[in-house]
Amino acid sequence: MNNKYVFTVTRDDEKKRLDVFLADKLQDSRSFLKKSIVEGWVKVNGSVVKPNYKLRQEDQIIVTVPQVLQPSIDPENIPLDIIFEDRDIIVINKPRGLVVYPAPGNYSGTLINALLNHTKDLSTHGGTMRPGIVHRLDKYTSGVIVVAKNDIAHINLSKQLKNREVKKVYQTLVWGKVQEDRATINAPIGRHPIKRKEMVVTTKNSKEAITHFKVLERFDEFTFLEVAIETGRTHQIRVHMKFIGHPIVGDPIYSRKKVPFEIDGQALHAYKLGFRHPSNNQYMEFEAPLPDDMSLILNILRNRKNK
Repeated sequence: MNNKYVFTVTRDDEKKRLDVFLADKLQDSRSFLKKSIVEGWVKVNGSVVKPNYKLRQEDQIIVTVPQVLQPSIDPENIPLDIIFEDRDIIVINKPRGLVVYPAPGNYSGTLINALLNHTKDLSTHGGTMRPGIVHRLDKYTSGVIVVAKNDIAHINLSKQLKNREVKKVYQTLVWGKVQEDRATINAPIGRHPIKRKEMVVTTKNSKEAITHFKVLERFDEFTFLEVAIETGRTHQIRVHMKFIGHPIVGDPIYSRKKVPFEIDGQALHAYKLGFRHPSNNQYMEFEAPLPDDMSLILNILRNRKNK
């Protein structure tokens, strides 16, 4: 049995190389995808093309992955902090350090492994390697994430995300004293032309990215922010904070400053998530408290400020 992925190219992805497009969509290695394209497992409008094929709007891409080439994803007894669950969705407070779904070289110890141990009811709409996953959080970002337990719920939530109807609010600690009480960053984001695992603000092969922030607290060297995003680009908040000169504390990619606190990864927490329930259309909003390491850092900074 084969696993199949189908994509329709939008105007945002027009003129991208096929292998680059698939690497972004499938979060797989570009070399593996090049090989798959050459071997005929990828077709564009029903035809086999080269990895450097430049996409056109409305192109239909079908990726067929033989089951024998897919690694098994096994259930693992990993604790889950479940905020809410019913027959359609599971809302989870993801800890920092937990990868959301398996990828080459990392097929265990993920949120997917934990979910498979918790329930057999997960959507298949996103493919067999990402059951239930509607959206993602970076490995070192903590906070609220929603998982779909069936395909109808998955499609509904995906549509809400695409239409920018999902409320996503974060809390983060950044370097420096941010002067504006609140502001909007409207700067397109695309993949770094050389460092392919990094994103950057650019007008070339990029997508619109909009981030709103307001200051919650200021300290001598740091600022605690609330951040809301309209778009969901890869590393969006991390890239935008670096772009305005206030990188996130502990960010291993976008900040080179030595962190004077104990924290593993960036101080970024998905604090609030709001959406309409896929079955009854009722608006729901969920919050997750700051993780202990971020709370401890803020307490240290407050004590210093009050001395």
